[in-house]
Amino acid sequence: MTLPVSIDSVGAACAHVLLTPDPLAKLMAARAVARNWRLGRLAHRFDAAMPDRPARPDKPELLPPNQMPKRGRIGSERARIAMLHALAHIEFVAIDLAFDLIGRFGAEFPPEFTGEWMRVGADEAMHFALLDRRLRQLGSFYGALPAHDGLWQAASETAHDALARLAIVPMVLEARALDITPATIVRFRGAGDEMSARMLQRIMTDEIRHVSAGTTWFGHATKRLGVNPAKHYQILVKRHFRGALKPPFNDSARRQAGLTREFYTPLAQ
Repeated sequence: MTLPVSIDSVGAACAHVLLTPDPLAKLMAARAVARNWRLGRLAHRFDAAMPDRPARPDKPELLPPNQMPKRGRIGSERARIAMLHALAHIEFVAIDLAFDLIGRFGAEFPPEFTGEWMRVGADEAMHFALLDRRLRQLGSFYGALPAHDGLWQAASETAHDALARLAIVPMVLEARALDITPATIVRFRGAGDEMSARMLQRIMTDEIRHVSAGTTWFGHATKRLGVNPAKHYQILVKRHFRGALKPPFNDSARRQAGLTREFYTPLAQ
């Protein structure tokens, strides 16, 4: 996929991704935008407003988190499909989260910030493609089941503040994935689904880098402000995150991503 010739800036390119509803078209747009940035075809200019909400396909039906059907035990194929569908939805929304972060806040950071989050956005598109392909191998597809909109609620809550966005999305939500994915991989292996288990391991390796991108740029911004990173993180999480940080934590993976215990253990419940 190539971008329209009228899209020649980072801001316009990010808005284009967010305003593309079709899943396949969105992942192709994400890849095209990341490629155009890498090839020097996009000016580091932020001349387009990001939408309050991204465009969404007709399916999946979006439900409040407390109305989502139970997935059941992961040993059944039906439950594995439900889990993979939930993960595919997370990655689909993560495409928009990466490009919204760039388009909304990129002007506050050097071009290296844009480059790093372009790579993250391309990763999220690849993850979605892997999960959707696996769903199809199992006789399903993205959109076949309902999904919830909790991830984008976090984006809306932090739309005014780059530091809040970095604290909540990569450093809380994506870090939580580092905590729970190893057990999910074990359950898929226990059910004899080695293909899905290997795919989730690959995705988790990338997610460590994504959390690292969050901690790196959070550190960059807090240094510029002259505030303590861990303490400021705790202030922002208390202010903007609905819920508690619940152990057990994958301290090893979090540490690889630069998210050390001093950040999150004071918030644990």
